[in-house]
Amino acid sequence: MSITTFPQNLPDSILREIKNGAYSKAEKNIEQLAATGNLDATEKMKLLFEGDRLKRIQKDFSKTENQIRKELQALLVGYDFSNLEQYEKNNSLEMMVIDGEKKYFKNAAPNLFRLDKNLKQLREEQVGLKADNLQLFKEKIVPVIIQESEQKKTPLVSSTSFHIIYTLTVKPNIVPEGELIRCWLPYPKEHHARQGEIKLIALSEEKYIVAPDATPQRTVYMEKPAVKDAATIFSIEYEYSASAERNNIFRNGVVSMNDSSLHEFVGERPPHIVFTEEIKKLSQKIVGGESNKLETAKKIFTWLNDNIPWASALEYSTIPNISMYCLNNLHGDCGIKTLLFMTLCRYNGIPAQWQSGWMLHPVEVNLHDWCEIYVEPFGWVPVDQSFGVIRGKNDEERYFYLGSTDQYHLIINDDYSKPLVPAKIFPRSETVDFQRGEVEWRGGNIYFDGWNYNIQVKYNKGTNDEKN
Repeated sequence: MSITTFPQNLPDSILREIKNGAYSKAEKNIEQLAATGNLDATEKMKLLFEGDRLKRIQKDFSKTENQIRKELQALLVGYDFSNLEQYEKNNSLEMMVIDGEKKYFKNAAPNLFRLDKNLKQLREEQVGLKADNLQLFKEKIVPVIIQESEQKKTPLVSSTSFHIIYTLTVKPNIVPEGELIRCWLPYPKEHHARQGEIKLIALSEEKYIVAPDATPQRTVYMEKPAVKDAATIFSIEYEYSASAERNNIFRNGVVSMNDSSLHEFVGERPPHIVFTEEIKKLSQKIVGGESNKLETAKKIFTWLNDNIPWASALEYSTIPNISMYCLNNLHGDCGIKTLLFMTLCRYNGIPAQWQSGWMLHPVEVNLHDWCEIYVEPFGWVPVDQSFGVIRGKNDEERYFYLGSTDQYHLIINDDYSKPLVPAKIFPRSETVDFQRGEVEWRGGNIYFDGWNYNIQVKYNKGTNDEKN
């Protein structure tokens, strides 16, 4: 596998070094160019970010061949993993050659057992089949949501109140003593019908800025000086309520472009939504001659469900085109699968826009991405490609997450790669999504390996389970 950085501000000689895996040489030449080139401050920062991107890639691809082999042998005892090339060739074992050495994605070993059906089956035979608690939970709640919606004649049901404590902890001595650390934490959106009643209870700092609800990626901003040998902790506590949203879009829905404001949502948006020749060919394969746009969306949703398994993902800031990465590698996490779904929808004239935040299901709390498509007369409806087709007694249950959602999807973002409030000076750790937060100081951005985060959830209605 190979990854290239965005080429707009890199000379061909450096691009060749990156393509050939000569990262150390490329980093050195980027630094020299930034120091000696006739660049303004913005151009210089963009150039230096390309060097930083190479460092980020190396943090993702950090495992040696010996380390990966040991991990694989621990996961499937007694199996012969002497030949790894067969898995490398089909990208089920992600690997790059960096500075002349094979380096593997840090989560390549567990991913292989998600992507290779034979190895997955052998492991299940050896250690037993682990119950998919999230899948079972979805199958349990979806019929209840549909039934309640039918009885009450309303799309919004199963209201639940959540109590959240979110903490971001910068590791000791990452920043020199006394230097001010700037921090952006994720904060819920308020204008959606299924989510509201947000009550801010406490913050770690007296002074803070809550971004307006209209901000596409919503934040709470705080800052404090670093203390020698001590972690720097930012925290927020709040409550909010959310409802499940059930839209039976296939009963009387239609995709229409009568509203001119929707036109931007069927266009390309480089670098991650581009109608490449590969996308066009895949669309023809999936959609064929289908003219009904709702049925087209269903075909896309089904194909991705059946052909793109979930796998732990690279950091998005290292991927030049996320939807093409998904297509080329035939795997991805929730956001990667979502962007491919959005690209195929837009190419077929179906308005699609990003949405993301957290999944707060009692059986699994995590960062999560999904999207929305526009269907009249419902308006924008949620689509969770990662949750996919579930088991159910009818098509509405099976395709619930194509047009509907449960109450456990917390919305933080209505778009991706948008400016934070107040503006961040240095490039973000996550250049696409915003779910973990961001931190920086006057010396630069503080990347993910310099801090940790924690989500604590209490469910005030419906369940007393607590998850961290």
